[in-house]
Amino acid sequence: MNFFTTKRLVTSAFVLLVVLNALLLSMLWWQNAHRPQLFNGGHGFNHEYMFARQLDLSEAQTLHFEKLREEHFLKVKPEMEAITLLKKQLVEESLNDNPDTKKIDAFVTGIGSHQAALERELVQHFHQMAKLCTPEQRVKLKAVLENMASRRMHGGKGRWGDTPQTGRVDCNRPPR
Repeated sequence: MNFFTTKRLVTSAFVLLVVLNALLLSMLWWQNAHRPQLFNGGHGFNHEYMFARQLDLSEAQTLHFEKLREEHFLKVKPEMEAITLLKKQLVEESLNDNPDTKKIDAFVTGIGSHQAALERELVQHFHQMAKLCTPEQRVKLKAVLENMASRRMHGGKGRWGDTPQTGRVDCNRPPR
């Protein structure tokens, strides 16, 4: 009799473990399926939420910001694609046995002109955002945009690491 109760206990424990594993796998799958969209650089970062929170935006302002952001990315997409193509061509040319400096100069000039167009669009985008803000929100928006421009997001480290107050990177400083 003891044999049957032990077998029943082991079977019950096994079934319970299978059910718990299935539940855990389902939760992991659901979490992965509902992860925020990843942006450039692979960071899950919701700009609308960040702006809404930092600027104390109303729901209507948040929707306008989101619409402006979508429109901005549609406008700058051709410029970004052109820069990407020129950079690929620049890399290909630089790897040749005898790189053509005239081609390299043309690629660099093209990248510069497309980058200038991107910056002009960005200024217009910021202007449109500012028009939606109250005077108090504009002060906060200025601080957020200056922070982004100086690449001091994410705990003081920007894209190129720590940047001293002079705005220059200290190349002699060892990495952390």
